[in-house]
Amino acid sequence: MQIAIKRLKVWSNKADMEFGVEVEILACVRHKNLLSLRGYYVEEQERLILYDYMPNLSLLSHLHGQHYYYSILPFWLFCLVRLGTSSLISYLHHHATPHIIHRDIKASNVLLDSGFAKLIPDGATHVTTRVKGTLGYLAPEYAMLGKASESYDVYSFGILLLELAIGKRPLEKMSPTVKRTITDWALPLACERKFSELADPELNGKYDEEELRRVVFVSLVCAHTQPERRPTMLDVVELLKGESKEKLSKLENDEMFKAPQAADFDDKEISIAENSLDFISEEKDMNREVKEIVQENTHNS
Repeated sequence: MQIAIKRLKVWSNKADMEFGVEVEILACVRHKNLLSLRGYYVEEQERLILYDYMPNLSLLSHLHGQHYYYSILPFWLFCLVRLGTSSLISYLHHHATPHIIHRDIKASNVLLDSGFAKLIPDGATHVTTRVKGTLGYLAPEYAMLGKASESYDVYSFGILLLELAIGKRPLEKMSPTVKRTITDWALPLACERKFSELADPELNGKYDEEELRRVVFVSLVCAHTQPERRPTMLDVVELLKGESKEKLSKLENDEMFKAPQAADFDDKEISIAENSLDFISEEKDMNREVKEIVQENTHNS
């Protein structure tokens, strides 16, 4: 039997509380796209969670990390990942009891295995206070106000979806002091309908143009800077499935996509809520990826 072990790095009362919430969620919530709990261990300040082992590692490793150069994601797998992840988040927001906010949707929290994408519930909670997340995926209002909502998860999912579709990182370093967001780069091209320039060049044209078009529009409206303009995850799932031509047409004609947007490449500072810096992380560099989950093989006796 193969398992993955997640170990709490530094014990604190807050970390212990989040550990308990994560175990509770894993024990109570069942979904084919949520990583399954195999067990947990608590003794003094030692905290371990045992998950199913995912041999294909994370989406991050395939997009930007150790598997990038010899394992380009085929377009059919891209479709499975985005539908599986969106349906899970929709389930957490609208069908789980209590409703759950993930708070840290990102490429390294999506694990791949045999055509399935499974989300690690790292940071997931039904408590809506305290900022936790990753730079590049943080919604502006969440970073400033420090209160989570379903709309914040929608924003993070939009960034992840766009990253998956076009192969760029959420934040791109333009100079030692300037970073450009993925939406700064993609929105002007989407407004001009230049989807061939948006497509990940590593796909070598092997993608469905209409599918890519739909995904780009949905991802960008999910990552709208105004939370009230973002769709719910129920709407997102419906749009990604392409079941309503009327809603897709309405989305494409949204004011957001009517005129070319001037990208702002000025150095930007992110204002983070007070006392929350310990809970903000940054995706690891592809050559220095530090795994938060220690993967170990165990064998049945």
